[in-house]
Amino acid sequence: MNMATIIKIFFFSFLFLSSAFLARPQEVDDASDEFSYDENAKNGPANWGKIWRNCNGNLQSPIDLVNKRVEVVSNLGILQIYYKPSNATLLNRGHNMVLRWDGDAGYLKINETQYQLQQVHWHTPSEHSIDGKRFDMEAHLVHMSSDGKIAVIGILYKIGLLPDNLLTILEGGLIALADRKGAERAIGIIDPNIIKLDDNIYYRYIGSLTTPPCTEGVVWTIDGKVNSVTGRQIKLLQDAAVLGFEFNARPIQLLNGRSIKFNKL
Repeated sequence: MNMATIIKIFFFSFLFLSSAFLARPQEVDDASDEFSYDENAKNGPANWGKIWRNCNGNLQSPIDLVNKRVEVVSNLGILQIYYKPSNATLLNRGHNMVLRWDGDAGYLKINETQYQLQQVHWHTPSEHSIDGKRFDMEAHLVHMSSDGKIAVIGILYKIGLLPDNLLTILEGGLIALADRKGAERAIGIIDPNIIKLDDNIYYRYIGSLTTPPCTEGVVWTIDGKVNSVTGRQIKLLQDAAVLGFEFNARPIQLLNGRSIKFNKL
């Protein structure tokens, strides 16, 4: 083998490895290979802080919303939500299902800061609790400001006769993507306003992401109304997740003296 051939082999090998490396950031943003919800696992919730330093912080979520400890206020005002229809994609992240808006789906405004709506995903059972009671499901509407700050609206659900409107629309996609980590499906235009919120009654506190890396400084708004979802819809979400993530709620975290406000107009 002459020198020219060796150089060519080296050159094309370098191009292949380089392109593979560069493609990595384009892969699905999914950390389910890195963490688990199994309390006995080495990468389970009790050990997240050993892997991700932020998970040991003093502002962690979820928390128990104890009504006798909240500060009842009215000065937070009506929840300022300005959502609009936009194209959306359903994505199976393995540890949960996510509906991602690909265009401008509007924003949430808090203290003059606009947080653009990014996506909604689901946890079963709920992550937050009220007076020690956890619910059957919790939806998280995730928003981000232009400077990278995060605001999340949490919506609690209990099993009832009435189905959730959004999950009804997504039923076919949930079945098609079941147990297919990394798979996605274009859903078309989805109006976020189909998700009904009580804009007068809600909890507000500062917390964190509930999955690693547990980034703190998240502005949490928990809807004061508990919505209805059917048992079948919850099962569709659980069947869609990969094995081991059918139940994907982080344990309750310490409050550490944080203030919880309950806005009631």
